[in-house]
Amino acid sequence: MLIIDKLIKKINETGNPTVVGLDPRLNYIPEYITEKYYDKYGYTPKAAAKAMLKFNKKIIDNVCDIVPAVKPQIAMYERYGIDGLKAYIKTCEYAAEKGLIVIGDIKRSDISSTAEAYSDAHLGKCRVGENEFSCFTHDFVTVNAYLGSDGITPFLDDCRAYEKGIFVLAKTSNPHSGEIQDLLVDGTPIYEKMGALIEKWGEDFVGEYGFSSVGAVVGATHPQQAKRLREVMPHTFFLVPGYGAQGGKAEDLAVCFDKNGIGAIVNSSRGIIAAHMKDQYKDCFSDDKDFALAARQACIDMKNDLRRCI
Repeated sequence: MLIIDKLIKKINETGNPTVVGLDPRLNYIPEYITEKYYDKYGYTPKAAAKAMLKFNKKIIDNVCDIVPAVKPQIAMYERYGIDGLKAYIKTCEYAAEKGLIVIGDIKRSDISSTAEAYSDAHLGKCRVGENEFSCFTHDFVTVNAYLGSDGITPFLDDCRAYEKGIFVLAKTSNPHSGEIQDLLVDGTPIYEKMGALIEKWGEDFVGEYGFSSVGAVVGATHPQQAKRLREVMPHTFFLVPGYGAQGGKAEDLAVCFDKNGIGAIVNSSRGIIAAHMKDQYKDCFSDDKDFALAARQACIDMKNDLRRCI
């Protein structure tokens, strides 16, 4: 089964097109966790990484039965060096053990030989002598195709070989994405030209639901562009950032879905993993050790909000 079909099946089973962005910051983590590791390792990257992993596991334990996927953002871990990367890898492994689809938000891009190395690491396998090793537990990764198709081909090859998937940046959610992505080339915005390329790259990866394992990142904060991209990319599944904290609303992103209510998965990061810091979720838990119950309720609220519009 293609990985895109597995993702859509999980969405249908949970009734929830939500992906939880595991982008932890130390100020999101309850003090009972951070203080434990500061006491043991001091104020060090190792302590920070240990605290992040513990925090992530609590979130995963409380949402794994009601959402289909998680999306850890690797930069949040890389800032703590090798200890942070270990926490990232263990987070991905733990999420997979709990039955979640893992989308590695790595946004890699480079010339073909370097892209091949990135793809070997994050989707495929590295080879040492006669042995092969999978270093990261990813079902999908995000990639940047603005270097052209030669930087994407290695990822496509590994999608085919290992039943993996990618989400290619098309129209991103950040406020200044239009400085480049909205520029006109022969009367057509660059993001639309990218969309056409993504649709073409995905032609050989279309599954039983009519969508490809080669998906696109399309921001919820740009609904008019998203509507146009859905027209340009009828077989491309969307990963939609920008909901909630960045200002995207359920009404805005309904255009990302098809007439059957499928075709996209919507990310929320701080809106879920930092829900315990919001007054509206204070009644969800009475002890800091149960903070992740707020994340669970935030996932349920997001599901209801999305279903209201799709």
